[in-house]
Amino acid sequence: MLSADEFFLIAHNDSRGKAKLHPAATGLGLAAGLLGELLLYGHITVSDGRVTVIDRRPPADALAHTVLDQLIGESQHQELRIWLSFLAQSATTSVGERLARAGVLRRQESRRLLRTSVSYLPIDLNAVAWPATRLRALLERPDPPSVPDALLLGLVVATGLTREVLWSAGPRAHHRLNVLIPALPAPLKELVGHTEAAVGAAVLRGLP
Repeated sequence: MLSADEFFLIAHNDSRGKAKLHPAATGLGLAAGLLGELLLYGHITVSDGRVTVIDRRPPADALAHTVLDQLIGESQHQELRIWLSFLAQSATTSVGERLARAGVLRRQESRRLLRTSVSYLPIDLNAVAWPATRLRALLERPDPPSVPDALLLGLVVATGLTREVLWSAGPRAHHRLNVLIPALPAPLKELVGHTEAAVGAAVLRGLP
C-alpha cells in the first residue's frame, strides 16, 4: 500500500470514517504522503525547501501521475511549503477516492440542508486498523524498518498521530521512533520537518 494510503487509514481509523486529526493536519499529512511517494520512486527531490522534478516519466499510479503533472505544469513554483499547502486542499478527497477504487473504503454522501458531505467508510475494520498495528509491530522489532515505513512514521509524528500507533507499545518502540526520523535520507527528513512546521502553523491559525 502506498504511503499516503496508509497515512489516510491511520488518520481515519474509525468505524464512521472520522478523522483523528484537525482537518488541516490531515490534509498536510496526506499532501506530504503524496510528495513522499514521488520522492521514494525517484521522480522528485527536495532540498533547501524546494521541490525539483528529476524524472518526468509517468508513475504507474494515476494519482501520483496527476501530482507529478501538476509539479511539472507549475514548475515556476518550487517552494515545498506552497506545494504542501496546495495539495492539502484536495488530498483527503484524492486519497479517499484512491482507496475507494481499491475496494478498501466505501464512499458515502450525506445531504444536510444545501450542503453535501462525503465520507469514506471502512469496508473491513481490520484492514483499516492494519497500518497502525503494522507500524507498532515494526518498532518493537530489532530490525530497522524500510525507508518508506520510516517516512510514514515521520509523518505520523509530524502530524500528531503518534498515540494512534504507540498506544500499547513498550519503551523500545518509543525510543526507536525518536531515533528513526533524524536518520531519514535528507530529502525525506526535510519533507517531514516542513510538514511538522506547516501543521503547527495551520493549527495555530485555526485553519479548517
